[in-house]
Amino acid sequence: MILITGATGNIGRELIVALEKTSAEVRLLVRDPARIATATRHIVADLDDPTTLPAAFGGVEALFLLTPGIGLVQTENAVAAAQAANVRHIVHLSSSNVLGDPMPAMGRWHHDREELVRASGIPATILRPGAFMTNALDWLPTIRAGGFVLDPIGCGRYAPIDPADIADVAAVALTEEGHEGKQYVLTGDEALTVTEQTRMLAAAIGRHLDVRPVTSPEEAVRARFPHGAPPALAAALIEGFALMRADTAGFRTDTIHRMLGRPPRSFTEWCTRNAHRFVS
Repeated sequence: MILITGATGNIGRELIVALEKTSAEVRLLVRDPARIATATRHIVADLDDPTTLPAAFGGVEALFLLTPGIGLVQTENAVAAAQAANVRHIVHLSSSNVLGDPMPAMGRWHHDREELVRASGIPATILRPGAFMTNALDWLPTIRAGGFVLDPIGCGRYAPIDPADIADVAAVALTEEGHEGKQYVLTGDEALTVTEQTRMLAAAIGRHLDVRPVTSPEEAVRARFPHGAPPALAAALIEGFALMRADTAGFRTDTIHRMLGRPPRSFTEWCTRNAHRFVS
């Protein structure tokens, strides 16, 4: 039995699809069952409330662990529940930010979660993706309001990854032998500026889009979180954008090629597949 946390998010939804192609038995841990658009078995539980977890973890052999936000409580509760249920393998979603030297704040939060997973004694696989292609959905408010995208990184480049590729790697790690104790850094193939991504999106939706450089740190935060972010997260985002602006080459890995035997999905493919979300 594989238990999926974060089942209603961008990666969780894709992981459900990926595991449906295998013979694995899957269970979803969900807080709000109304958000589940699948017939996959689910149990209502809350990683913030450890008393709800034993039923969800009972009989589970492998856990896909995704905890949002910046705290450790959900990871602590999930790891404790996994230990109590004798879970045999954890595939944990972390971040490539842990590779920074010095490690940025965003990396430290993920590193602390990794340490909790490693200290559990349960064999683990750590996935460290870079920026998600779905972050482009954060551009929706300015696209709808004014036909433009805010750019917080200028000439900086990064290689966004499709959550579907992360899910495919997670499915391999969850269902095949030999991935325990491994760390996989995941990126796309194309190192792109925000301007280049905007052009690709504009072509996919058949609409001209302008790119506007951010004029302040506060506006940079709104470029990623249009509705605002807690102070600690906002500071970490500003730090992260500065690092991305400085990287004019763009960090890339070949992990998707090695794990899946194919290239990563391209940003153009993602835009085409999700064009309806930008024109509705």
